[in-house]
Formats: sequence, structure tokens, C-alpha cells
Amino acid sequence: MSRSFPDEAWRDLLERARRAADEHRRRFPGDLGAGQPLETLYVPADGVTATTTVEFGAEALRLLDAHAAGPASFEVAFGVDAAVAERTRARVRAKLEREPVEDLRVDFEDGYGARPDEEEDRHAEEAARAVQAARADGTAPPSFGVRVKSFADGAEARSLRTLDTFLTTLVEAAGGLPDGFVVMFPKVVTLEHVALFVEALERLEVGLGLAERALRFEVQVETPTSVIGPDGSVAAPRILEAADGRLTAMHFGVFDYTASLGLMPWEQRLDHPANDFARHALQVALAGTGVRISDGSSNVVPASDRTDDVHAAWRVHADHVRHSLRDGFVQGWDLHPAQLASRYAAVYGWLLPHLDDATSRVRAWREGAAAAGVLDEPATVTSLLRYLRFAVSSGAVDEAEVLETTGLARDALLGSG
Repeated sequence: MSRSFPDEAWRDLLERARRAADEHRRRFPGDLGAGQPLETLYVPADGVTATTTVEFGAEALRLLDAHAAGPASFEVAFGVDAAVAERTRARVRAKLEREPVEDLRVDFEDGYGARPDEEEDRHAEEAARAVQAARADGTAPPSFGVRVKSFADGAEARSLRTLDTFLTTLVEAAGGLPDGFVVMFPKVVTLEHVALFVEALERLEVGLGLAERALRFEVQVETPTSVIGPDGSVAAPRILEAADGRLTAMHFGVFDYTASLGLMPWEQRLDHPANDFARHALQVALAGTGVRISDGSSNVVPASDRTDDVHAAWRVHADHVRHSLRDGFVQGWDLHPAQLASRYAAVYGWLLPHLDDATSRVRAWREGAAAAGVLDEPATVTSLLRYLRFAVSSGAVDEAEVLETTGLARDALLGSG
């Protein structure tokens, strides 16, 4: 074998390549595991009680049974493929019975408004105790948190006072910081505000005797400068850097963002192309970082309890959810019990028509054969496995069914083997 250099001659280049790879892995660790919630329910702080999520689930079930009692009406109500309508309805109903809310935000910002200090103090304490009571009786969602007021609105003092009151009450009631807790920091207009919020979390950790970096937060993207920075670059990487390792997610705020761009009220909708641009900028900038993206909300809810009104609201919301799903955004906000039914209907109805094709292609890949004339490349197989994991984690299908039809071992399906 002819060579121009011995192995030792490449040693410096190889070491630099390894260092570059290590730095890339530090900045882009990939998916950090643990299933992302399908939805986040926002409830004004003065409306949060120990039974809030139970009540939302019960009302969502009532609406489902009253206005989509069978497969035919379910298909019409949510725009679901007739071939999977019966199965989808059964899965939605089971989800609403078992776990109607996956993620809760106690809202002290736009959904709550400005109140006298004594009133907001009281609501912060009462809401924290209510959330802990729900955790104690097993009815709380797996993850929850609080949305404080924005520094951009001149309410910095009120924002930190509410966070301090809520968090101190929660930690005292729970005997420590509960798992799944996160803080939502809205309306970012400058990186300095993100850095200052990090300092506030550090001080709270010390004051409450919490572990270093125990407090994590999300940023709400709802201003033009939190999408494209003043220098013309995408803002997300710098927001992530300013968050100093504490950022878990970025949530998109449809209505503040579209208003800030000058869109007319009837154009302020989740599926507007202006919102697509912002979400796609976030998607590319955050790919591989482990920071999740959540889409925003739909403000269309049933005008009455008449079936026509409920169906009209369901169809709009389900269409919005499908729009998000098609672009790769699996999580979004919900504001009303009806939206729990339409979210799960849209997600499951979007996933289930592809189940047989995906399982047959994965089985064929395992056996080294072509499924229906398709020879899938490794990247496509990775996507197929991601789809199957999402179908299982979302509740659209049982894990046992996927394992049986694909022949996969459980570790292979979960991506841990």
C-alpha cells in the first residue's frame, strides 16, 4: 500500500477534528429524551384550583359524547379520515379519561391582566397550593409551571414578586421543588432581559436552598426581535446562549407576534404565512440543541353548546393542529376544554392512517426486503421509527401493537438500544 504520510503525521489534524466534534456535541446534543407534551393548557391564575384539570377533562368528555357520539359524527366534527374515525374516537376518549391535560401553565400575564399587588399575591399563593394539592391526589399533569409578567411591559418588579411568591409557596408545600416544574418568560425584546431573568433564578435557588440550575425556564417568542435580532441574524441561538443552559423550550405566541407585524385582526391566525416564517426560523436554529418548540394557540372556541357551533370550532382548531403537525410542531397551547378533544382528535387522526405502512416498512427493513416496492434509506428508517415512537407516546397506539407488527425489540423502538 502506497502512502505519502505515516499515521503520526495526521495526529494534530485528528486531535483538532475530535475537539471540533466534541464542541459540536456540546452545542447540539440532540433530542434529550422524555416525550414532549402534545399540549399546554393555559389557565388564568385566579381560575386555577386543585380540580382544574379534572374539570377541563370532564367537560371535554361531555362535549365529545354530546356532539360526536359515533364514528360518523366524529369524522364530520374533526375532519378525520373515515377509515380510522372509530379507532381515533376510542383513543381520544381514553386519553380524555386517563390524562386530559399533559402540561399546565398558571398564567399571570395576558390571560390574567393587571391587578392590585395584594390580589396578585393572594392568587400566586392560592394557585401554588392548588397545584400542589392536585399533585398530592394524583390528578396533576406530568408537567406544569407558571407564566409571569414580561420585563418588556414595565412589570419587572411584579413579575419577580409573583414568581417568588408562587415558587416559595410551592416549595414549602411540596417539601422541595416538584419534578416537571418550569417558568415561562414572555415577550423577549432584548437579550439583557433573558440574562437578568437567569440571575433572578439563581438568587431564588440560593434563597430556597435548591440545587444549582434546578430552575429551568421557557421563552415565549412573540416579538419580531425574538425571531430576527437587531443585527439581522436569527435570534434563537443568542437567546439560548443568554439563558446559560437553563432554557428548555421556546413557545410561539401567535397573537402578539402577528399584532406586532401589523396584521389585521382577521389575519391573526395560527396558520398565517407570517407565523410559518417565524416557526421555521426557530425550527432550523434550534435543531439538535435539545430545546423544544411549542406552537401557539387558536382563539376559536364554541360560541354555544349547539352542535353546529361546537363542530365549527372543532374543525378550525383541528385544522390548525394539523397545520402545525405537518411542519413538525407536535406541541401547542389550549385555552378551552373543547380544544382538548379537537387536539387529540387531530393528532391521532393524523397519525393512524400511516400506521400500517410504517410498521410494514420497518419490518421489511429489519428483514432486508422492500416493502411495497420501497427500499428505505437509513435516514427514512430513522424518521419511521420517530413516527412510531410518537404514535406510542402520544397515545394513538399501544406499544405492544407496534412491537408485534414490526418485530422490533422494545429498546430499538424507544431508541435506547
